[in-house]
Amino acid sequence: MELVAGLRPYVELNKEIRRIFESDKKIILKDVNGQRYIGDGLHGDGKIKIYGTPGNDLAAYMNGPEIEVFGNGQDALGNTMNSGRVIVHGNCGDTTGYAMRGGEIFIKGNVGYRVGIHMKEYMEAKPVIVIGGKAGDFLGEYMAGGMILLLGLNLEDGEEMVGKFCGTGMHGGVMYIRGEVEPYKLGKEVKAVEPGEEDYKIIRNYVKKYCHYFQRSVDFVMNKPFIKLIAYNKRPYKNLYTAY
Repeated sequence: MELVAGLRPYVELNKEIRRIFESDKKIILKDVNGQRYIGDGLHGDGKIKIYGTPGNDLAAYMNGPEIEVFGNGQDALGNTMNSGRVIVHGNCGDTTGYAMRGGEIFIKGNVGYRVGIHMKEYMEAKPVIVIGGKAGDFLGEYMAGGMILLLGLNLEDGEEMVGKFCGTGMHGGVMYIRGEVEPYKLGKEVKAVEPGEEDYKIIRNYVKKYCHYFQRSVDFVMNKPFIKLIAYNKRPYKNLYTAY
């Protein structure tokens, strides 16, 4: 079903989306103008295609559907998302994937600050964020689980792929970065190691998905080595909160 957002208030728009989604699992939203909370808490299968720019907290607490955005995403996209997939044919703002607990987010372009902050995983639920361009400061801050894949595509000459304080407070999960990162940009809780054969299988799998969504060449993306960022230990602040 096709629905025009226009200037409708976000509360009204989201009520209508939920009502439609109960019976029609394919929704096309047109003329979206910053309405917040689209797709929040939706359960089950289904697809929503968004034309325009959705507001903050797109797909927050979502459980299963796929949302495809033909434009940019704003802040906190995928906030505490449980499962499902978000595909963004543009850039995303700050705190993308905040406390994300499962599912996948694919972003064609760049992201802002504190992306992947507090990501976590539980049993088989392992969240993934794939970023085609560059990331701002504090990427993967306090990361406890899941995976972030940063590709650094389409950068200008001299443009940095990673901001400062990457992985600060990280105590779980993994980040794969295409290319090199200056050591001074890394948080003191992480270290860079060379990916192994199994790592490259994982990387290639998600690169294939990225290239399928955004019409890129897998061979081109894979033509540079990656680094793997992991936490030094799983309790970096143990001494701050315990007596022994």
